[in-house]
Amino acid sequence: MSKRAIAKCLLEPPARVKTPARNKPQAYSAFEAIDGRHPWQESVPEGCVLYPVRALKRGEVAYFNYFLAKEMGLLPDDHPHTMTAALARTLQETFSLQIINEYDQSQRRHLLRQNLKPNPYMATRYLQLQHANKQGKTSGDGRGIWNGTFKSKGVTWDISSRGTGVTKLAPGAVVANRPLKTGAGDFGYGCGMADIDELLSSALMSEVFHLRGIPTERVLAIIDLGKGVGIGVRAAPNLLRPAHLFLWLKQEKLEPLRRGTDHFIQRQAENHAGEMWRFKADAPDRYQRMLRAIAVDFAKFAAALERNYIFAWLDWDGDNVLASAGIIDYGSIRQFGLRHDQYRYDDVDRFSTNLNEQRGKARLTVQVFAQMVDFVTTGKRRPVESFSRHPILSEFDRAFGAELRRIFLAQIGCDEDQVARLMREHRSSVERLYQAFSLLERTKTKDKLKRVADGVNRPAVFKMRAVLRELPSMLRSREGWMTGDNLIPAEELMTLMASSFARRRDLALTGQLRARLIEFQKSYTAVIRQAQGNTPPAEFFRNLTARAQQENMAGRITGNSTEFLIDALLNARKRGLSPIETQKAMDLFISQQVPHAKRRSRRAAPLDLDSPAGRLFQDLLQIALEFEDEI
Repeated sequence: MSKRAIAKCLLEPPARVKTPARNKPQAYSAFEAIDGRHPWQESVPEGCVLYPVRALKRGEVAYFNYFLAKEMGLLPDDHPHTMTAALARTLQETFSLQIINEYDQSQRRHLLRQNLKPNPYMATRYLQLQHANKQGKTSGDGRGIWNGTFKSKGVTWDISSRGTGVTKLAPGAVVANRPLKTGAGDFGYGCGMADIDELLSSALMSEVFHLRGIPTERVLAIIDLGKGVGIGVRAAPNLLRPAHLFLWLKQEKLEPLRRGTDHFIQRQAENHAGEMWRFKADAPDRYQRMLRAIAVDFAKFAAALERNYIFAWLDWDGDNVLASAGIIDYGSIRQFGLRHDQYRYDDVDRFSTNLNEQRGKARLTVQVFAQMVDFVTTGKRRPVESFSRHPILSEFDRAFGAELRRIFLAQIGCDEDQVARLMREHRSSVERLYQAFSLLERTKTKDKLKRVADGVNRPAVFKMRAVLRELPSMLRSREGWMTGDNLIPAEELMTLMASSFARRRDLALTGQLRARLIEFQKSYTAVIRQAQGNTPPAEFFRNLTARAQQENMAGRITGNSTEFLIDALLNARKRGLSPIETQKAMDLFISQQVPHAKRRSRRAAPLDLDSPAGRLFQDLLQIALEFEDEI
């Protein structure tokens, strides 16, 4: 099938878009509230380093998230997805910034007189594994600042930028033991700049993940400063990491820990961050209620990562994760096409955790929160090991197991009511199916662990999400399959299951493998019969097939495909395609990565497939399909 045919198949009929009779001048005064001030500076002043900031007065808007800006209240809902000159100027004035760091203040003092912003901006302190000091005394935002907060529609948003200059908290600055000049590359993690391809990759992946229900930071804007670098602006209702609190726990500093924890609770409660956060921020039992909310949130988050094959480098420091249980820092994030759960990222001096270990790391994070709450309430810090049997960990385990199976049932095509009924009335059938499925999706090639471009991996060999996508329609055409009497032959199923990583010996139909395929199909048909209930067969299977296809769509982005997708976007810009047209293709590609129900909120003007942006969109689809099995 050609790229154009694939694109036409995936595109929904466009909704009618009303064009205003004439463009009216737009006011962008809401952005004026983003001025460097942030309540963390008052709550935990010892938890940040304040920097003078100057406006660069340059930079092109390479990406702007109109959907997020409207959700935040920065733009009116009826604003067209068009980069007006006034909007571009506003974004440049608000976000094209650079700190005047310690090097500048001693060697380039003239910068203190050039386009200085009225308020200082903060770089925050938090725990980081890559620093020699494991108490957070030297670590934190190494190339970023917090632009401030914005409150609208009852929600307060944090906004921060990266690529705004090297701070004293950067690993390179600590190793050098002296102030570094922004842009110099003499020390690792000491440049202070952000590569434009990294920023675009974050924008692409974070928006896809957000629309698929994965808690995450989101990219609001990207300013291209030229020469391959830029400034990325991120936003979320709460950008604090566990590491922002854990450093005070490690240093046994009770007062800043208590103030920081109260700040976090207040934000979560005021934002109504979830059912479990519905309590008063000054309640006497707020720390215990926070701990329970965090345990459940982290359990659900870890389950979502596992079932979606998303690698996120979780560890004890609480650095690469939001305290509200979500993704931050896409530099170490990958979505796998298969369950490549032996992949480890090589970070020069150590290897990362792998997909199988993420549940344990999330659980350990909750254990550290339990230690922290005990310290806050008693004033005495006990060893983290003494909390290994804390009751909250049992709650984490229960929530993780339930969420894992809930997501799995949604992936086989069940709706919310069917999932709830299966979990309530047929747990043993669900468990039997999940175990049979897991044995197949975890099967690895018989080859040994091998080097890949940025780490090591031993690939999975079966495309089990493809099986979930195609199985409903394959079985419907077979008489008697509902009773388990006419199952799909192993040879036919293996043709669908085999990935690009599978070797001939991996696909040998041994007696054990045949038995596993039979067990999977029998347990699958049992759950499908129970899910159907009293629903008429035609209606049930039509909906089941549609949901299974959407949940397990072909061409899901992977870490490897994202690199090539961003290359295609940048090459299109080099050939003269404007950022506006590039983003049209990018936004449409994002919408095709999510279920139809989520696409409706993102409809814009239809895209002509024969236009430059339309052809770029087709190229993006083809790349995603080509690399869909990879890490």
